[in-house]
Amino acid sequence: MIAVEMRKQAFRLRTYIAFGLMAGVPIIMTLALEFGRRPRNPDEQTFFAVATHSGLTIPLAALTSVSTFLLVVVVSLFAGGAVSEEAGWGSLRYLLIRPVTRSRLLRDKLIVACVMSFVATWLITISSLIAGILFFGLHPVLTPNFEVFSESEAFYKIVIATMYVAYCMTGIVALAFMISTMTDTTLGAVAAGVGIVIISEILNAITTLGNVRGFLITHHWHAWEAMFYGRGSTSDMIDGLLLQIPYVVVFLALGWWWFHRRDILA
Repeated sequence: MIAVEMRKQAFRLRTYIAFGLMAGVPIIMTLALEFGRRPRNPDEQTFFAVATHSGLTIPLAALTSVSTFLLVVVVSLFAGGAVSEEAGWGSLRYLLIRPVTRSRLLRDKLIVACVMSFVATWLITISSLIAGILFFGLHPVLTPNFEVFSESEAFYKIVIATMYVAYCMTGIVALAFMISTMTDTTLGAVAAGVGIVIISEILNAITTLGNVRGFLITHHWHAWEAMFYGRGSTSDMIDGLLLQIPYVVVFLALGWWWFHRRDILA
């Protein structure tokens, strides 16, 4: 069933558009940096400020900008449509007529949603790497705080950063998947995924909340930047990995519980 679901998702127009956005936005970003070059502002401490020094810096800028919204939309789309679309099309009942249990149906669809989300994240990095190297060359990476990393060390850190960003999407995948088991429209699941990120980011910007911010789903999303910036500790990445676990467990448990009690004939 996983192979069937993968083929079905792979040849959908929606998938082409989503993957096209993930690959296309970094290219557009690279072109904008190439044709809009200007003297660097020493007060600007972002990856964009040093992006033209090396093609290996482009993936860092792309991950920073795309992962906070556009990637969330794409991930929510894949996970949010997993069950809701079948219900909306009226094909959900026929899937369960076959010798397929509800748990197996959810498991296989969740696996496919995770794979598609993982691929979407890597498309950002791969596309920006190719475009960055073509336009800016393969040079040691200059970070915003003027540290320099060799090409091999930077590439290794980029791989870690991409894996980390992909993992941080698991909480959103679980949330959108849970909503997908409760509704017949994908839009509701996508809205839930994007909504929780927006709310989390707003609350995370309120410093007076103190340690409460550490429990927000997006709080450690940019912890990977410490590998390049030197701002903060990479131990925050461990906290970010652990933070997603309760969100994933709770959301998936609720989704499983709801779907096993849902009347799919209604």
